Amino acid sequence: MLDLLAATPVLTLVLVMAAGSALGALRLGPLRLGAAGALFVGLAVGALDPRLGEGLDLLQAVGLALFVYTTGLAAGASVLRDLRTQTRLLLAASMLLVLTGALALGAGSLLGLSPGLLGGMVSGMTTASPALDTATRTLDGSPEPAVGFAIAYPVGVIVALLVLSAVGRRPLPGRRDPAPASAAGLRTATVELDRALRVQEIPGIAARAGGRGGQLRMSYLLRDGAVRVALPEDDLRVGDHLLLVGAPEAIDRAVSHLGRLAPGDLADDRSVVDYRRWVVSNPEVAGRTVAQLRIPSRFGGIITRVRRGDRDLLALPDMRLQLGDRVRVVVPRERMGELSSLFGDSERRITEVDWISVGLGIALGILAGLVSIPLGGGASLALGAAAGPLVVGLVLGRLERTGPLIWTIPGSANLTIRQLGLVLFLATVGLASGESFAETAPSRTGLLVALLAAGLTAASLLALWGVGRWAGMSAPRTLGALAGFIGQPVLMGHVATFTDDERAESGYSALFAVGMVVKILVVQLIVLW
Repeated sequence: MLDLLAATPVLTLVLVMAAGSALGALRLGPLRLGAAGALFVGLAVGALDPRLGEGLDLLQAVGLALFVYTTGLAAGASVLRDLRTQTRLLLAASMLLVLTGALALGAGSLLGLSPGLLGGMVSGMTTASPALDTATRTLDGSPEPAVGFAIAYPVGVIVALLVLSAVGRRPLPGRRDPAPASAAGLRTATVELDRALRVQEIPGIAARAGGRGGQLRMSYLLRDGAVRVALPEDDLRVGDHLLLVGAPEAIDRAVSHLGRLAPGDLADDRSVVDYRRWVVSNPEVAGRTVAQLRIPSRFGGIITRVRRGDRDLLALPDMRLQLGDRVRVVVPRERMGELSSLFGDSERRITEVDWISVGLGIALGILAGLVSIPLGGGASLALGAAAGPLVVGLVLGRLERTGPLIWTIPGSANLTIRQLGLVLFLATVGLASGESFAETAPSRTGLLVALLAAGLTAASLLALWGVGRWAGMSAPRTLGALAGFIGQPVLMGHVATFTDDERAESGYSALFAVGMVVKILVVQLIVLW
């Protein structure tokens, strides 16, 4: 059987991916390994025969590039948008990574562990494969970093899962990190006006073309018994009935300012004005803002919501639409066919991936990862195969489009590619590290490395949770930062079981990118000590 598996590496790999996915689906108390199951199955299978882990470097690199690039694309807009909010958290986490490296070096010296083993341990407990590559190159191909990595990698994941489970339900004040409208959900209300005013004077309204902020949109207007679409340029009168959609607190504030709640729901009357959701599948629309589409002036309608993934978002004027978004538009019934032509509204087209933009984006990321900055003493700093595509993905995800090139990928396709890349990467890492892990893990050295990795991982994560409280961050963003500090995507999946808040993914992606650069530098300093 081992000869068969060694002779057919593709068979070995897909079996490990399948068995790892099955293991990851099992719940072990409050824990679920998820994609990390492929790593543990890979370690077990790879320990049976060293031939099973040979020749997988290319597949490992492809899986890693696909995963980190699509992660960057998905989070680019929110990460760079929230960079100012997260500055304190990022700086403190970077200092914490440096402190963790110093503690690892000091404790390892007392325990008699070599710098190479310690560098691999820090790389493994923070799942920083580029740092492992850097440590191995710096030590002229020594196997010590790989051994430390193989031992510390599963230890770091397990300890991080336990820490996240312990703090996941604990609230944080989040005084500097207010919740987005999507976190509170959206609701509608029909209000009867007892004052005359312009639409722009409604507190919290998002009506100005190109404007930012706002927690309210309007849709229907009832005046003198006739229903029509409420438009940004309208002058509202006493007795008008206006349908508002937005965050609950913003709805209550607007109602108290405008008048009182009216019975019924204007959206129930769809004889003149109607609404529905259209799928954005037209590349000409993707990357454009809600304001740039000029729906009120062109079609006499208004976009009120955007369904993106599992979240229902308020359609603010400066929001950029993405392929796969489902936009809800209130429009006169006779204009609905024109909107179908505008948005495309094709489920089939959003399953297609533009591999021209994906290929160019990943190529740019790999090239960025190859750039090396000399640090003196023979050491150098490079983003590497993980951080390079991630950083480029973040930038391109923020740009969304450049001329005819649309960088973003429809949400469902992005998730599929991301999961495939992650499972492929973890399975190949496990198969390649299985033999070294089996040889060293049961020894005294292996036990010391595992215990030190566990202690440092737990201490650093608990300290980072305290940093989040000190910095005024919300619990979702801090939980995402904890997952990003380790850099293991399965941890972000575990965070998703506690919160479905976009701030968590923003915290994860930002710290993943910034932390990767710091980890590379810290590990280089450890192995050169």
